[in-house]
Amino acid sequence: MRWNRLVRNVADASDPPRKAATVKAPKTWTAAELRAFLAHTENDRLVAAWRLAASTGLRRGEVLGLAWDAVDLEGGRVAVRQTLTVADYEARLAPPKTERSRREVALDGETTAALREHRNRQIEERLAAGEAWANEAGLVFTDALGRPLHPQGFSEVFERYVAAAGLRRIPLHGLRHTHATLALQAGVHPKVVCDRLGHFSAAFTLDTYSDSIPALQEGAAAAVAALVRG
Repeated sequence: MRWNRLVRNVADASDPPRKAATVKAPKTWTAAELRAFLAHTENDRLVAAWRLAASTGLRRGEVLGLAWDAVDLEGGRVAVRQTLTVADYEARLAPPKTERSRREVALDGETTAALREHRNRQIEERLAAGEAWANEAGLVFTDALGRPLHPQGFSEVFERYVAAAGLRRIPLHGLRHTHATLALQAGVHPKVVCDRLGHFSAAFTLDTYSDSIPALQEGAAAAVAALVRG
């Protein structure tokens, strides 16, 4: 090109090498740390919210946007049909972003019991509030007057509890990551974990969390070796 012997630079049509993607492992707690957090919040007014987030992997907006008509306490399931989002610091209800986010998630017995107690407490708060009660949307988690909880405020309360309990700092979204890693460590099939989280594929679930669970590699090696040995 400098000698003017080419009419165009053919290197312009080449694809440069891509930089290797660096994926950081999500911040999670161990089972013992999660147990310590739940124990620390067991007397909190929103204990059912913390337990629901920890035991299902629901996103913050999915927890705060959950309505009672999407909760089946007899069957032990919740349906994700809407989410509480923030725009210009204003909280508003909106449908889930994707079809995969619309899902039903099974509950464990302790979470179901916590939701039952929370429902009874909310009935008492509604009676005490009288005409000031403002829960037109029938949300599960509100303030004492039935108003939606602001997602940012919910995260800030979580951070204060983490600090008070002396635990490693993780964001509220870390409860979702913790649920996924603990489920995979417990041998739950990746497709089931994918469905609970509302991911678009099990491959994405494994790509996101497999580096956080090195024991999966060792387990796979041992399992194959056992088959070979017969």
